[in-house]
Amino acid sequence: MTANSSSLATSLVQSVDWLAVAPPTIAALTGLAVLVADLFLSERGKRLLGWGAIAGLALASLSLLPLLDGDRSTFCLTTGAHACSYTADTFALVIQFLVLGGALLTALLSFSALDDLKLPAGEFWFLLLSSAAGAALLPAARDLATLVIALEVASLPAFALVGLRRGDRLSSEAALKFFLSSVTATAVMLLGVSFVYAATGSLHLSRIAGALTHVDPRLDTLAQAGVVLTLVGFAFKTAAVPFHFWVPDTYVGAPVPVAAYLSVVGKAVGFSGLILVTVLAFPSYADVWGPAVAVLGALTMTAGNAAALRQRPERAFSAVRLLAWSSVAQAGYLLVPIAAAGYADSAKDASRAIGSTVAYALMYAAVNLGAFAVAALVARTSPANRLTDYRGLYAARPAAALALGFFLLCLAGLPPGVIGLFAKVTVFTTAVDAGLGWLAVVMALNVVMALYYYLQWTAVLFRAPEHSAAAESVPGGTAEPVPAAGAAVARPRAVPLTAAIGLTAVIGIALSGAPQLVLRFASGTLL
Repeated sequence: MTANSSSLATSLVQSVDWLAVAPPTIAALTGLAVLVADLFLSERGKRLLGWGAIAGLALASLSLLPLLDGDRSTFCLTTGAHACSYTADTFALVIQFLVLGGALLTALLSFSALDDLKLPAGEFWFLLLSSAAGAALLPAARDLATLVIALEVASLPAFALVGLRRGDRLSSEAALKFFLSSVTATAVMLLGVSFVYAATGSLHLSRIAGALTHVDPRLDTLAQAGVVLTLVGFAFKTAAVPFHFWVPDTYVGAPVPVAAYLSVVGKAVGFSGLILVTVLAFPSYADVWGPAVAVLGALTMTAGNAAALRQRPERAFSAVRLLAWSSVAQAGYLLVPIAAAGYADSAKDASRAIGSTVAYALMYAAVNLGAFAVAALVARTSPANRLTDYRGLYAARPAAALALGFFLLCLAGLPPGVIGLFAKVTVFTTAVDAGLGWLAVVMALNVVMALYYYLQWTAVLFRAPEHSAAAESVPGGTAEPVPAAGAAVARPRAVPLTAAIGLTAVIGIALSGAPQLVLRFASGTLL
């Protein structure tokens, strides 16, 4: 009896592959180190915390290189059928690279914001690294419990980042709206997860997929409700219509670097989770979630572009609002290949459809972060960040204007932003191949619709500046004197911010010169 008990205890012990879990672990440990170091550094020395955060994110990104040899899994069941909670496969590595790279660029954007907005450095860097750790964990999660925990680890620090501007009404309202909508999404998702567990008896995605093919007829309704509620929860996270209402106010109230982080890393987290549950856990319900995601995609891109068209250039924060609504529209494009995966004839075809989403996400991440970087630069001299504030930007900052023009053309899918064009064609082709002709038509109409506001903003950059010395009233803040449009103000040089703009521009140009680097993901098997 003793021997048997000892054998059973030994079989339940899981081995941990520390190399596989290195990316999120390094980010989390760096966050803890930054928080502790904040207690011992003087105010002048706290700038070192930012460079420590960048070093940690760079190290976490480099830790992906040893994982390229092949899939690695850990936290696996030691009894019964083989199932693991963490798998570092191609899909996970690509999304982790996107997440950690996006967090690294966000860190570069944040140095100036910390100085200008007087944000607490230790708390900011700790929250950013903690959120990045959760975001890096999520694409490798292979059970619903780990998936939900990773999602919350990525989301909870983001609430605090949005509301970190103390005494700012807009920041507080944005954090509250973001918090309430996200908590609602989590509650709905957890209810769905509990239903799925009750119907299948497992939380591992691979075992759920098998169990859902032969559910007890008495539990079939419960399983269907669980699938729907789980997908609704992720629809909140991806800002899909009609669950998008929190986006514009949250982006406006947050510091610009945090808005950039949410638009790229936050979106990557939501789409990663949605891909994992649909393709890996719920393939037998593809006839349900495929059409549903297709409709969500059509509604999301249309609502986002329609709202972006209605932005008044003279309205306070109209530039950030336009980028916010643009990100909603881009989310609609990202949903198209996921919907196509629901119509795929085989798991391999579904994986290739998902590759189109990943290819588009890589392009979107680089150029959208670049656009927000230029917005952060303009915000230093024009805190209200109106579209009219960009008039004459080329006369004052030619490099920044050219970079922003390039980013906007990439988002519009026009040359010289070739990578944006190729990414849209890839998504369009995926929809056509899946037999979703109507969705491809909707997407084409929305691409044409988006050209107007992208080109309108691009044209403003090169117009002659209007000279004005009026005071600028910032809602929720204080009035500040405004220089001539596009003119510079004497502020500390923003070397990291300038580096972020340059880096995103170089990435965008490199991808436009060799789009096959991204498009290879559209033809490969990621999952």
